[in-house]
Amino acid sequence: MRWVKFGIGLVMAAAVTVGCSAPPPAPQPAPNRLQEVEQRGELRVCSTGDYRPFTYRDAAGAWSGIDIDVARDMATKLGVRATIVPTTWKTLLDDFVARCDIAVGGVSVTLERAQQAFFSTSFGVDGKTPITRCENVSRFQTLEQIDQPGVRAVVNPGGTNEKFAKQNLERATIVEHPDNNTIFQQIIDGHADLMMTDASETRWQARQHPELCPVHPDQPFTFAEKAYLLPQGDVAFQQWVDHYLDIVRNDGTYQRFAAPWIG
Repeated sequence: MRWVKFGIGLVMAAAVTVGCSAPPPAPQPAPNRLQEVEQRGELRVCSTGDYRPFTYRDAAGAWSGIDIDVARDMATKLGVRATIVPTTWKTLLDDFVARCDIAVGGVSVTLERAQQAFFSTSFGVDGKTPITRCENVSRFQTLEQIDQPGVRAVVNPGGTNEKFAKQNLERATIVEHPDNNTIFQQIIDGHADLMMTDASETRWQARQHPELCPVHPDQPFTFAEKAYLLPQGDVAFQQWVDHYLDIVRNDGTYQRFAAPWIG
């Protein structure tokens, strides 16, 4: 009986101790990127500068493109300045997480990116399709036609173009070219036969280079959505960006930014 009373006493003592202990600390509020941006007076925008019509950085360092204009307008709506942070497709995720509030410039929604960041609402669809010299369009209608010995497919390293080529080409030769701004000249000059990239880019490049033609851009090999990268876990910032995009896509602002590039 003494052990029963002793055990009951321990339980009661423990209950009193728990009851008298300090309450657990209140959970800290989630980081609010909107407040950080406003306090900093700056929206830091990661972009590659090599994917027209969405993002372009010229030799003098000046930035342009549909998504660059959108990012600058977004900063204006927040009452801050936009600072464009150069990145590459290979380092996009790491640079975004470490240095930026948003990443823009024809960014495709992928699982790998979604594991480390949020995405805004999608504002466009796209897909991989070839671009080649116009006399070769009939040669490269299918992946089977492209994946043949002697065919040279040029890719820019680090992005979805390289990933798609490596997943689908076993017999063709994949040629890496580090500069996405000059990569299409490789096809014109005969150093590569084709490139598989987003249909939107093939259309724009074909307008700049009459020697080049997109191959079935209305029926690409894949389906992908375009969106902006946002900080993972920050729902408030994501909601504000989505709200902003909903407005500019319906009040004519986005169309005004796109018109000089795609008509």
